[in-house]
Amino acid sequence: MTKAAALLLAGSLGLAACASDEEPQAGGSAGAAGEDLQVGLAYDVGGRGDQSFNDSAYAGVEAAVGELGGDIQEFSPNEDGSDRVEGLANLAEAGYDPVIAVGFAYGESIGEVAAEFPDTTFAIVDSSVAELDVDNVTGLLFAEEEGSFLAGAAAALKSETDHVGFVGGVEMPLIQKFEAGYVAGAQHVNPDIQVDVEYISPAGDFSGFGDPARGQILARSMYDAGADIVYHAAGGSGTGVFQAAAETGNRAIGVDSDQYLAVDDPALQAVIMTSMLKRVDNAVESFITDYSEGNVQGGVDILNDLESDGVGLARSGGQIDDIEGQIEEYRQQIIDGEIEVPATP
Repeated sequence: MTKAAALLLAGSLGLAACASDEEPQAGGSAGAAGEDLQVGLAYDVGGRGDQSFNDSAYAGVEAAVGELGGDIQEFSPNEDGSDRVEGLANLAEAGYDPVIAVGFAYGESIGEVAAEFPDTTFAIVDSSVAELDVDNVTGLLFAEEEGSFLAGAAAALKSETDHVGFVGGVEMPLIQKFEAGYVAGAQHVNPDIQVDVEYISPAGDFSGFGDPARGQILARSMYDAGADIVYHAAGGSGTGVFQAAAETGNRAIGVDSDQYLAVDDPALQAVIMTSMLKRVDNAVESFITDYSEGNVQGGVDILNDLESDGVGLARSGGQIDDIEGQIEEYRQQIIDGEIEVPATP
């Protein structure tokens, strides 16, 4: 018996406790069945309310359900993530289809669960499905390094000290893509710029995505050392970076969603120069729309990059309006292959 099957026999997680506070919406249809969508959404660390990655995924599901009709069932893993398999399996067992896993941490479990439920359609954000021995999972990937290159270029163009910083949540290959692109972009504009890099937690310790106090300490150290702009790729910990910027009279760059619009504190909003948009919302909404039309091709990865507007920079607040032309030029050069952006530091 597989782990997924054993967990199902052991009992339900009580998914109702994680249900969306939105009322089910009527209208529309899902796939060939002609029934309302029943979307299962399994969050990454921090769950909904992180003003970043998870919230972006929810926004995509919400938009699709608002357009097509249906219901959303949410699942948030426990602190150590040990119930990820059980959570996915219970969503599928309860009839939710498609089931979308948010984050690479589901990479080891989604293949097992998908094999147990071959008639359910799955998607996973930030993890390739190329090596999975199942054909009912789609990988939703992003060229984070390309969007981060533009963030680094913007930082270098706007810095008055020729000194900027990067705070990553967890020191791992995915977050290092953000670092690599950011450093490359800053150095492309100014080869002599100083770029400080710090990570909140080491590989394997995902607490770095939910520790704003530590994010504040690391960013404050960079600002005190002379950096005037710090970019974070740290999920919920990014709030601490914004707080450090506000305390020191400097600026910060957000990530994933347009964090200028997401924060509810005017003092923090004022320091957010831009955000590197990772359009998880668009990717998820597009996947659900394809599912509703019967157009999902499982067993493949879909890359969301600059050319497809899967990544980019937010303009809210107007703080990068004066460099819009230069940013657009770099964007086009990347799309045209004239600038090659590294994906590793």
